[in-house]
Amino acid sequence: MRGKINYVLFVLLACSVQLQAQQTFNTEVLIIGGGASGTTAGIQAARMGVNTLIIEETNWLGGMLTSAGVSAIDGNHRMPAGLWGEFRQLLYKHYGGPDSVATGWVSNTLFEPHVGNKLLQQMAAAEKKLQIWFAARWLTVKREQGQWIVTISQGKKQLTVQAPILIDATEQGDVMAAAGARYSVGMDSRHDTGEELAPEKANDIIQDLTYVAVLKDYGKGADKTIPKPEGYNASEFGCSCDVSDPASFDSPQNNCYRMMQYGRLPGNKYMINWPKCGNDIYLNLVEKTPAQREELLKQAKLHTLHFVYYLQTSLGYKNLGLADDEFPTKDKLPMIPYHRESRRLKGLVTFTVNHIARPYDSKEALYRTGIAVGDYTIDHHHLKNPAAPAIDFVKIKVPSYNVPMGSLIPRDIEGLIVAEKSISVTNMVNGATRLQPVVLQLGQAAGMMAALCIQQYKQPAQLHVRDVQAQLLKANGYIMPFIDVPAADPQFSVIQKIGATGILKGTGVPYMWANQTWFYPEQPISAYELVQGLRLYYPALQTYWAASGEMLTVTELIKILKATGLEITERQAIDDLRIASLNLPLDTGSHTLNRRSVAVLLDKYLHPFEKSITISGSLE
Repeated sequence: MRGKINYVLFVLLACSVQLQAQQTFNTEVLIIGGGASGTTAGIQAARMGVNTLIIEETNWLGGMLTSAGVSAIDGNHRMPAGLWGEFRQLLYKHYGGPDSVATGWVSNTLFEPHVGNKLLQQMAAAEKKLQIWFAARWLTVKREQGQWIVTISQGKKQLTVQAPILIDATEQGDVMAAAGARYSVGMDSRHDTGEELAPEKANDIIQDLTYVAVLKDYGKGADKTIPKPEGYNASEFGCSCDVSDPASFDSPQNNCYRMMQYGRLPGNKYMINWPKCGNDIYLNLVEKTPAQREELLKQAKLHTLHFVYYLQTSLGYKNLGLADDEFPTKDKLPMIPYHRESRRLKGLVTFTVNHIARPYDSKEALYRTGIAVGDYTIDHHHLKNPAAPAIDFVKIKVPSYNVPMGSLIPRDIEGLIVAEKSISVTNMVNGATRLQPVVLQLGQAAGMMAALCIQQYKQPAQLHVRDVQAQLLKANGYIMPFIDVPAADPQFSVIQKIGATGILKGTGVPYMWANQTWFYPEQPISAYELVQGLRLYYPALQTYWAASGEMLTVTELIKILKATGLEITERQAIDDLRIASLNLPLDTGSHTLNRRSVAVLLDKYLHPFEKSITISGSLE
């Protein structure tokens, strides 16, 4: 009898498992990829009250920041926008402040990968509307009757997920390709993009990738030398200690020491992600199958082990061994490689170097549509591919920039938003937008756009740019890259909005590895400059004359406002500035106004940010 009961229980259990395997899950936003952008997309969408599901192949969140071991943040140190700033604050709290994470010279913020994963998982776990399926892979994707239908493999289970909005946050843009989105791979021709330093002809060459290693100092006298890897050749790494600008770094007179301090992490660990005769490798995996990628990545892992063995033997760092408390892998290497480049979407707009270099002079006013900001220079890794065209990226002098919203939206596919490194930018621009803080912001913007699609019953291409930007500002995001007006500034949101209209423009400055754009809030402004900025919005000012050399006063501002059709008194303007806590000595109308005060009054009286714009930045 007991045997019969056990058999019945077994059959019932088997049927239950089969039913579960065939179950269809419904969510409002589905995100494939729990990397840098996928994680922030999920957190943001959930915070806006939308049911959200992340599908992630590994058991970690963070992608390149954590699972790939690139735990040294490049750029945006003075623009900690949105969730990127929130994540950094958690790192500060964990390690004991900013100085505790400024351990290597490549970055102001370095951390142990497992700590980054832990903190991101804490952030995600706080969101009740967010589910995450780890160790899960997507198999197929299609759109039917306004819904995405995606089959998922998780262990022995095969599940189906339905969602009206899908975000591709994969490392290589695999989902958008399977969904039928148009894309490009490799370098663009200068004749197609108008970028002077782009190659003459397009090609399929992408940036070198890296299989990072994290080494741990096991103490003086320890010998953690790995077995000599197959095919090892010490001469391959002979120039690795040739740090290009040794005068820039405080260290002993030893280039190898200097090189090792590049990615020093807290906890006496070292991130090994070195381009010059180091562990970069050229492998183009973008359009390969998963099986082909896995096979090719064996070369990348082996190459990294060659470099580790070189560091331990030729350079004498035998006390540095593969960290045994970082990655949950048998070989102690990261779960995924660091992909610098992937497919690039052909979106509603394409962001080029010319848009970055001359944002206010471009035919498209894409700067008005910004949803993420970056300041890192355009940096490409091509040292390991002799076939790559010789491009002097040092010559590309650009200021900081903002990424246009239209670069996340496909041209012809509804219900899809693209994030990570697969947004619609040129190959050249990818060298800047691929960096961690930008990708984290792209994810946050993607999540916000997805949530608004659900709440407003719209497709991504139907969203109003200003609606998305306004929500980003509420979430401490940046839509303009103004370095001198931090998020803690009382007029941050107002200045961001007025800057995004182009009425008051910023001043861009190419600056080493942290490019800049300055708003100069305390500087006076001429009446001429203000009128020039307002004319697009208020055609009545086309005939208004203002002397170019005269600084704007309260009296002159009132005249300009009246010319737009607004009736306002000097007393009202002065009182409103004081209400805004701008305690300026405005005793008479002849007092000169600064750019901060003008931004406050424009936002108060004219509301130019509320005027609708197209996805390319033109007034509607």
